[in-house]
Amino acid sequence: MEEMLSRLWEIAGPEPAVMLLFMGVLMSTAGACVLFYLFWQRKEKALLAYQGQLVRECDRLTERLSYLSSFKEAYESLQIQHHEACLAFEKEKATLTAQLDALTAARHEMTKTFQGMCMQALEQNNRNFMELAGGTFAKFHERSKGELTLKEQAVAALVAPLKETLGLVDQKLQHLEKERQTAYGVLRHQVGELILSQKELRSETANLVKALRAPHVRGRWGEMQLRRVVEMSGMSAHCDFLEQVSVTSDTGSTLRPDMIVRLPGEKALVIDAKAPLAAYLESLEAQDDTQRLEHLRTHARHVRTHIMQLASKTYWDQLPTTQTPEFVILFLPGETFFSAALEQDPTLIEMGVEKRVILATPATLIALLHAVGYGWRQETLAQNAQEISTLGKEMYKRLGDVGGHLTKLGQDLDKSVGSYNKAVRSFEARLLPSARRFRDLNAVPGEAPLEAPSFVENVARLPQSSELRTKMQEESSQEGPQLLKSI
Repeated sequence: MEEMLSRLWEIAGPEPAVMLLFMGVLMSTAGACVLFYLFWQRKEKALLAYQGQLVRECDRLTERLSYLSSFKEAYESLQIQHHEACLAFEKEKATLTAQLDALTAARHEMTKTFQGMCMQALEQNNRNFMELAGGTFAKFHERSKGELTLKEQAVAALVAPLKETLGLVDQKLQHLEKERQTAYGVLRHQVGELILSQKELRSETANLVKALRAPHVRGRWGEMQLRRVVEMSGMSAHCDFLEQVSVTSDTGSTLRPDMIVRLPGEKALVIDAKAPLAAYLESLEAQDDTQRLEHLRTHARHVRTHIMQLASKTYWDQLPTTQTPEFVILFLPGETFFSAALEQDPTLIEMGVEKRVILATPATLIALLHAVGYGWRQETLAQNAQEISTLGKEMYKRLGDVGGHLTKLGQDLDKSVGSYNKAVRSFEARLLPSARRFRDLNAVPGEAPLEAPSFVENVARLPQSSELRTKMQEESSQEGPQLLKSI
């Protein structure tokens, strides 16, 4: 029991041991009372023996109480010693606290002094680093900016002719489209005018019969009809026909065709308007069909005779132009003149073709002149197409030149990106680790960490077309010997 109490004394201290002992005693007493009560109820005969046992137990408790009294005195002595030890501890604690405060103040002073020295060194290093980096990057920036400006100017100079050429091509195409729309509009307008003129010609034929009795009036009227037909066909706007042009034949005689129509390719077409109309006009005044038929036959013979005379003049051999069509056009100023002669002599067309004389009425002559006008428009379109082809070739050549320069510019950009990445790599490997050491030493508290500049991963895309690659290889082969010569 004593060993157990001493064990409790070591574990819980003096006061808890007493309490535990006291509680043990109380619990033992309570247990004994309970046992006594139980035994007293069940075994009344054993009460005396049990009382004796209780007496003995009380004796033992008395001994234990005496022991606890001595133990309490020892406990009080230990409390006094503990109080003295606490006072000594408080005194020592105050001494140590004063020493710790002094050491803390000294540490703060040393830290402040060290931080000042580090800040001065860091500021000096930062100034030196910024001056060195600023000078290096300023030189690199100025050099890159100058190269970029020169390259932008070179690209602008190369693109300007290309832009100008595209503008010319666009203007040409717009001009051609405008001419095409104008031509179709004029053609529709002229067809409408042709229909109206046919009606007017029929109504005016009867009114002109009397006036055409005189030969000079008939000739003048034929020329006027010819000019009107030419105007309706749109040839007068082009100014590609001449009237009353004198031509000297090989025999020395002077030939005077009523009109020479200029054709594309320095060719010419002769038109004669001196058609015989006297017999036809007399047939209109005939009193009976026999006389009218006779006059119409005479009219057919006069037309045949005039065809023979025109064939004998051979205008195609007398004109100074080259490759002139070997035929002449006999213009009959009215459809009725042609139909009346053809009714009496159906072979007039075949004979005229054989003699290289083509009979033409206003309707057929208008169609013929429209064909000539279409030829002129096709000639203009061919010239414009040739000019467009020339512009296209020039534009293609300039596109090749611009592509070569763009390829060279891309290579130069790749070199610039490589130089920039080398500078960033050197900055990260040599300068940034040394600067970060200041932060590790807590020399720059509160400052943001230094960030390394990022690499440029994108590279310029070189042209992939075979034409530009071939051109680039040719330029490289030409620049190689020149570079060797310069070295």
